Amino acid sequence: MSSFFNPLSTRHSFGRCSCGAHASEAEHRQALAAEAATVAAGPESRYRRIVESAVVRALFPVDTQRRAFLTAVGASTAMAAIASVFPIATATEAFAQGAGAIEKKDLSVGFIPITCATPIIMAHPLGFYAKHGLNVNVVRTAGWAVIRDKTINKEYDAAHMLAPMPIAITMGAGSNPIPYTMPAVENINGQAITLANKHKDKRDPRQWRGFRFAVPFDYSMHNYLLRYYVAEHGLDPDRDIQIRAVPPPEMVANLRADNIDGYLGPDPFNQRAVFDGVGFIHILSKELWDGHPCCAFAASREFVTSMPNTYAALLRAIVDATAYAQKSENRREIATAIAAPNYLNQPQTVLEQILTGTFADGLGGVKRDPNRIQFDPFPWESFAIWIMTQMKRWGQVRGEIDYARIAREVYLTTDAAKAMRDVGLEPPTATSKSFSVMGKPFDPAKPEEYIASFPIRRS
Repeated sequence: MSSFFNPLSTRHSFGRCSCGAHASEAEHRQALAAEAATVAAGPESRYRRIVESAVVRALFPVDTQRRAFLTAVGASTAMAAIASVFPIATATEAFAQGAGAIEKKDLSVGFIPITCATPIIMAHPLGFYAKHGLNVNVVRTAGWAVIRDKTINKEYDAAHMLAPMPIAITMGAGSNPIPYTMPAVENINGQAITLANKHKDKRDPRQWRGFRFAVPFDYSMHNYLLRYYVAEHGLDPDRDIQIRAVPPPEMVANLRADNIDGYLGPDPFNQRAVFDGVGFIHILSKELWDGHPCCAFAASREFVTSMPNTYAALLRAIVDATAYAQKSENRREIATAIAAPNYLNQPQTVLEQILTGTFADGLGGVKRDPNRIQFDPFPWESFAIWIMTQMKRWGQVRGEIDYARIAREVYLTTDAAKAMRDVGLEPPTATSKSFSVMGKPFDPAKPEEYIASFPIRRS
């Protein structure tokens, strides 16, 4: 039974569902939702729930007695009565102080070799994991489906994931539903549309009918931004072009072999196409949506709740590294650290062009944009809601969606804010914000109206 079992619910029973903790599968699902809300509320709420659960179980070892008592007096009266004889608040504080020890110091964290994973990767050679009491093995991984499967199978304790992936996993889009969390964004911006050199005279997307494009994964910002971009230029992404999933390290080779005409992909592979002389940068993703999320630090809800101190230390290390990566004066040092074969395995000059924002565009020019890639850890809930609108717009999910609830339960703003404060950063006071994509404002309070406003859509 979960430590976050709600002891003050008369609906919950000890033992008639698949996990043995509830009276039915319906109550099991209700309990999962309640647990997710507790996780989203932050560590203080989690500690209090653990203490309350332990006290109520001790007072009422027989479930029928607990349910009868709560039915008779009500939850609030019951809690007041228990608090009058047992110091819940004091016990919670003591538990929190005593619960500080890291449960597991040796961890495996999977990553895809792209610059989006910079904080997760550089935290290893630059000592951020060790600084926060952890011994982390960062594991270079071939593709996103492998990352997902190895994390679900617990071969990895946590992972670098695309920002939409924890949402998709939680909702059961493309896999069985498993509660997942995203407590930190890894990078914002940092992507581009790269085209083969033979298309230098086709800069208007309306000329791309019949083009073959690659994106890293179906559940990716790359897929949604590419679809958004071509649809705004009158092309249906499912009918007028082809979009296929290609692991990022294979994108340049596929472009060279003429298997694809272009891709909306992560760096370093946009800059690497220019470096190798096989492609040019058509447009940076920040020109579509400046400040968009891309990749993230993700972990199962089970990891978050079963090893809270390990999870908190890992999150602090990654947020600490993210803050270091955001400072322009550190970018060349970082490029040197992550260029190694066991990390990105790329020429340092390619990484420096990306991280410093001074780069060749493949069209004979040199661009200067220090915000080509940025690192901001806060997981705005409105990011999650926008992602879900695109999942629904293109038919990846159907039916009614509780956008705000899912965003709150997956994108852990409370934990992110605490980790930011712990490493000396000032987190936002809000959890959601408005923004524009290609000049079109997005209001996270009106997701269905937003979907309906697009003439090209599946839903």
